[in-house]
Amino acid sequence: MGLATAYWCVLIAALLPYVWVAISKASGERYDNRDPRGWLARQTNPRAHRANAAQLNSYEVFAPFAAGVVLAQLAGVAADRIALLSVLFVLFRILHGLIYVAGWQHALRSLVWTAAFVCVVILYAQAALQVA
Repeated sequence: MGLATAYWCVLIAALLPYVWVAISKASGERYDNRDPRGWLARQTNPRAHRANAAQLNSYEVFAPFAAGVVLAQLAGVAADRIALLSVLFVLFRILHGLIYVAGWQHALRSLVWTAAFVCVVILYAQAALQVA
């Protein structure tokens, strides 16, 4: 694994919100693109709302992850370490979204979210330690 793997992971993480929004739109009544927020508010299927929440959460976490990858690379952190953390992050984020959409236990979703968050924190910490 190397930086190319990490960069592919950044791309996957950037695209994940669109997976969850597609699931949200497919989980309700016929989608109305003229009023997407109003359409979502009128949905009675909780899966549509959970998938939308997974989408929003994916947007929120993308920037810190991408920045962590870039900072780690710029600081000279080993490419294999950056790649491993990136792959783990993406796997945890996919699992997080699947758990969210399925409506499984909140504790499990929080545990997976935390695991992905720890990957990002380690990327930043590794970068800081490398330049210290």
